[in-house]
Amino acid sequence: MTHGHLAGRQQQANPEPQGVRHPHIDFGDPQLAQQIDTGVAQVEALLEEHVRGQEPFITEKTSHLLAAGGKRFRPMFAMLASQYGPNPGCDKVLQAACVVEMTHLATLYHDDVMDEADKRRGVISANARWDNSIAILAGDYLLARASHVMAGLGTETVAHFAETFGQLVTGQMRETVGPGEGDKIEHYMHVIHEKTGVLIGSAGYLGALHAGADQATTAALQKLGFAIGTIFQIVDDIIDIFSDTSQSGKIPGTDLREGIFTLPVLYALREDTPVGEQLRQILTGPVTDEQQVATVLELLHQSTGREQALQVVEHNMQIAQEQLAKLPAIPATQALRSVMEYTVARVG
Repeated sequence: MTHGHLAGRQQQANPEPQGVRHPHIDFGDPQLAQQIDTGVAQVEALLEEHVRGQEPFITEKTSHLLAAGGKRFRPMFAMLASQYGPNPGCDKVLQAACVVEMTHLATLYHDDVMDEADKRRGVISANARWDNSIAILAGDYLLARASHVMAGLGTETVAHFAETFGQLVTGQMRETVGPGEGDKIEHYMHVIHEKTGVLIGSAGYLGALHAGADQATTAALQKLGFAIGTIFQIVDDIIDIFSDTSQSGKIPGTDLREGIFTLPVLYALREDTPVGEQLRQILTGPVTDEQQVATVLELLHQSTGREQALQVVEHNMQIAQEQLAKLPAIPATQALRSVMEYTVARVG
């Protein structure tokens, strides 16, 4: 998988404890923080209820990744978006957040099959523990459960999510097919928009919609989520190349070892410099020799790949700032600004 869903490829990092709001995000308002934490905890309870099948053999498989934990970023985003309506954190908001997160979990099962992944969130992947067929069926079951919850949220939600899921599948297929003779950077951006940005945008849209926010606010929150999701994935890809293991908990070059060339690498490969030429000679597939990995990482540090990728991050930050400017001056707006700043600050 070239560009996973949010935090989807951080398999080598220590898994975060199952729970709620990321500890490094300061919401700036204790009352709001408590409301969000409570809401995400309620979504967690709904998830545990809905991933259970009528048969124990189903529950064992569908609960596998839920039990592994996760940041629950999308439910948190939906809870924040719901602050812009008269019914923040209401039952329908909780159900909508649950639909988004169940869909995210389902795509992780499917992604791991396509990636032939051994681990996910620090635990053995479902396809490695059982087999590909079981992992695919577990993901399908979660999508069925998400559809069941969605049916109670009205036709507008069903129509919105049909479009969202179509984009998710398009992104996965686009990634699988590859760029062909097309522009590799343009292809990369399409994939992360469709696989990462769209579902976080959906969390913003549905959280605001079911809290009763007006159309303009709902649209702004959807675009904001889309931009933040895009930023998060690009930052993840920068961290994979340029991070200090002691700070990030990640082993630099993991994507390179898998033959995955992300945005900073693609920019470096495009350079008309001796560094770019050397990289083009080496990076013809997965880099399996550790000495060669070290050489490639050193070349990437000498390239402008990081700086050019950060320019794309900056562009998406401007888009996010434009959407934040459309929102009223309430604590949730400052909290969303903190979420965006945290997302970028992970670069170090």
